Amino acid sequence: MFFIKMIKKQCSKGNIICHGLPDRSFHIKGHKFPVCARCTGLYLGSFSIIGLVLILNWGFNLNLFILGFLMIIPTFIDGLTQYLVLRKSNNTIRFLTGLIGGIGLGILITSLQFILAVD
Repeated sequence: MFFIKMIKKQCSKGNIICHGLPDRSFHIKGHKFPVCARCTGLYLGSFSIIGLVLILNWGFNLNLFILGFLMIIPTFIDGLTQYLVLRKSNNTIRFLTGLIGGIGLGILITSLQFILAVD
């Protein structure tokens, strides 16, 4: 129920993809990124690993699927502890945990393609 309330809160602000808070986003020459540092890492990691998989045609197994899941945990912990105001994060940590989580998410997505494939 907690996550549903959080998602509804974000969607009611019109920010379905990312909250895009200026203090949590990267800026280049005074222009703010449209997504926060964590989402920048998530998108970069996900799209990079999915692109590599398509180019290199990697095979997958259960160990790789578990690794992908484990790689998402730091992003979850960073986001949750910051949301609950247990500690203060910064854009470098947000980006790095997002990048690791994005790679993990990309591994999960591409692994599911192989796991669910029916011959």
